[in-house]
Amino acid sequence: MGSSTDSTVTTARSRDALRTTGVLAWLTVYLVLLFGIPSRLVFHPLGSAGAPSTLFGLASALVWFLAQLWRSASVAGPRRPVRIALTYFLVTVGISYVAAMTRPIDSDEISPADVAVLVVISWSGALLTAHDGLTKLRDVEVLVRRFAFIGGLMALVGLAQYVTKQPLVDRIAIPGLTAVSDVSAAFRNGLVRISGTATSPIEFGALLSILLPLALHGALHPAGRGFLRRWFPVATISLALALSMSRSAYIGLAVCMVVLLVGWPPALRWRVGGSFVVVAGVLAAGVPRLFSSVRGMFSGVKDDPSITSRTDSYAVAWQFFTDAPWFGRGLGTFLPKYRIFDNNYLGLLVSGGIVGTVAFLAIPITAIVVLVRRRRRWADPQSRDLALSLVAGILAGAVSLAFFDGFGFPMTMGTLFLALGIAGALIRLHPSDRDPDRPPPAVDVEPPTALPGPSTALTPRTEPLDTRRARRVGSTDGSR
Repeated sequence: MGSSTDSTVTTARSRDALRTTGVLAWLTVYLVLLFGIPSRLVFHPLGSAGAPSTLFGLASALVWFLAQLWRSASVAGPRRPVRIALTYFLVTVGISYVAAMTRPIDSDEISPADVAVLVVISWSGALLTAHDGLTKLRDVEVLVRRFAFIGGLMALVGLAQYVTKQPLVDRIAIPGLTAVSDVSAAFRNGLVRISGTATSPIEFGALLSILLPLALHGALHPAGRGFLRRWFPVATISLALALSMSRSAYIGLAVCMVVLLVGWPPALRWRVGGSFVVVAGVLAAGVPRLFSSVRGMFSGVKDDPSITSRTDSYAVAWQFFTDAPWFGRGLGTFLPKYRIFDNNYLGLLVSGGIVGTVAFLAIPITAIVVLVRRRRRWADPQSRDLALSLVAGILAGAVSLAFFDGFGFPMTMGTLFLALGIAGALIRLHPSDRDPDRPPPAVDVEPPTALPGPSTALTPRTEPLDTRRARRVGSTDGSR
């Protein structure tokens, strides 16, 4: 009996280890495709849906769906608030799509509507794979470190663009992929606006503001890694953010740093905050035009054409919004020829309506609220710091979407949705220490064995009732 039980446990552990290794490798490939291949390179027959990361995200969604069908039983487990919020948003996307296809619609709006649904499913595939595929807290930490490191490599490409004043990514050619747009170096006030492998400097800065808190978390918790491996992502991401010349990037940076500085212990707050002040001083001395340009971005907003364009869009958005206020005109059907809002939430109000916008906002809000509440109860300082870093990154990404049409930039949305998936996995694997209804998180240590002697009396009986009765009867007969 004992050998059979041991064999079953060993088989389960081997299957769990294989699953975890596969999920980590799968998501690592997704990160390489997301950050390593320029967004302008796609499989031409598929058009806008042909980005390799988008296709891989669709495959992730399919694999996740099949895994749900193949589950042997519906086992009660911890609640999954992030996944529930995502489900509501996907339902609203489906309703909005049906509403668009049943109303009079221009022919050139149909294909973008199809693509919009596909890319949302792709982002959701990445989120769900991380959310449900990671089985141990250690694996969450490993994925976060890989997330930050690969993002640091992309930031390094941006720094090379700043030094050479060349886009560089225009020299990347991958067999089977076609460039759907040209790329050239962009300048603001005489300084290069770097974009790495992203579509634009705005997208580049937005996703880096999501990654910086994760990079800082990895640097502050060594896990046996050397100084260079820990701090390389922090150095490249922070420098690329500073040199991005993007207003939304600086706002995202401010948001994430405020969250971190408020949540960190005082000693760490002064140490890291002081380091950033020193770096800012060095940049001010080395690149004086940079800080004068940044100051001009915020001091001259009244005369900035990009700001006036955004404010003038409110009246246009209201006209379209009143036509379909609840579920919108359909995700992806509001084409650039009508108006470019440079505000993802304004565009979502028009295309997804009030219900769709609220459902989308519910995803990051749910993740942030649950993480903030849970980390107060966790005793593990590393998990508490990871929760804080995820809150900072997700909030920075959500705020950045108010300054550009994020749904049109797959790299930013892929980054945000994967961060949300990691947040959901952390919540699922590290339940509240004060909630007895939730199962304990998976760990790597061997389970404790029962001690011999009187303490074994505390172990509940698991033998059949008839066997226990027979034993009591036999014991009574012998005593007589």
